Amino acid sequence: MRLRLDLSYDGTDFRGWATQPGLRTVQGEVESALGTILRLDPAPQLTCAGRTDAGVHARGQVAHVDLDGVDPDALQRRLRRLLPDDIALRALTVAPEGFDARFAALERRYVYRICDAPPGPDPLARHAVVRWRHRLDVDAMNAAATHLLGEHDFAAFCKKREGATTIRTLLELRAARTGDLIETTVRADAFCHSMVRALMGALVAVGEGRFPADWSGEVLAAAARDTRVRVMPAHGLVLEEVVYPDDSGLAARALQSRRRRDA
Repeated sequence: MRLRLDLSYDGTDFRGWATQPGLRTVQGEVESALGTILRLDPAPQLTCAGRTDAGVHARGQVAHVDLDGVDPDALQRRLRRLLPDDIALRALTVAPEGFDARFAALERRYVYRICDAPPGPDPLARHAVVRWRHRLDVDAMNAAATHLLGEHDFAAFCKKREGATTIRTLLELRAARTGDLIETTVRADAFCHSMVRALMGALVAVGEGRFPADWSGEVLAAAARDTRVRVMPAHGLVLEEVVYPDDSGLAARALQSRRRRDA
């Protein structure tokens, strides 16, 4: 039986999602709790929609796990009691046929938050909002964003992994200001390692007035990391939502995604 887990977490004290020996990770904590509840060694392994980096938060992470002979409602109650306070299990349900948390996803939506006021962000929000000491021009940031939308090779904004493609489809990249808070929504079919924070680094460089708006397109076309593009701090980034097709389209989407990743 495949189970879907909807999770939220404060990434401050985690070394990211993925299990790493000797380090505290979100996947490690959830798998350890499952292993304890089900008395399984090794613990069952989770597959997630998107591996968040160290310090990145999630409000809408999705994962799946394959288990036999469990009561989903009872497991949900026990898992909620056992998980640490910085991880919340929003829901645990039986997944429909064809569901794959990673490959069946249509898109992921992140939001990056920056405060550019002299006092900085509300201290109660300091773990999820980046303090920026230069006033940013949101219109310039959005002008730069237009050069990055669509399907491209985002090698200039990714930390490459052996055998992994850097071709992605960027569906939305849009900054909006509310007072001294700038929230930038980033949507794509998928993201490669550090891509969102590097995209934000390019927008911020333009927003500070250091480069014209079309500079972002020049960086993209070069298809190589540019030292002028700063990878922004992790704590301003939140995985807000993962979007899936309706149940009838899950299997086809998963197959399509696997083929693209293997290409």
